[in-house]
Amino acid sequence: MDMSQAMMQMVKQHRGCDDQLSRCEAALQKNDLVSAGRNFRLFSEELEAHFKLEEEKLFPAFEKATGMSSGPTVVMRSEHAEIRRLRDETYAAIEAKQAAQALAAIDTLNVLIQQHNIKEENVLYPMCGGSIPNLETVLGMGSPCCGACSCS
Repeated sequence: MDMSQAMMQMVKQHRGCDDQLSRCEAALQKNDLVSAGRNFRLFSEELEAHFKLEEEKLFPAFEKATGMSSGPTVVMRSEHAEIRRLRDETYAAIEAKQAAQALAAIDTLNVLIQQHNIKEENVLYPMCGGSIPNLETVLGMGSPCCGACSCS
């Protein structure tokens, strides 16, 4: 697997999270809170696995390779924290069976995630692809689970 494939795998994880969040939103619009809750949990798990892969493997490798410890990764980490906060707020609204509040929170979450993904996909990922040697190995993407767990 070459570096562009490794970064394409990361982009694919973004799309997977987006799709899962859309399923939750569709369920909320039908006021199906059980399905919304289940889909939001799946979204949250995918999101967390993706964030952990970036925070524990990609970002440190980028910082080590470039010497940029106060660059784009700092911004990405703070955006992850903001997205997590909003995720928790959305989840609380779903749990409280407040569909309208949950939908409003998802609207904001969607905007934040899209802006975040654009930065990663257009700025950070190309920088990583160009500067981190053996990127797919760093990300554990030679393994069947795509490095989203600790088995690699």
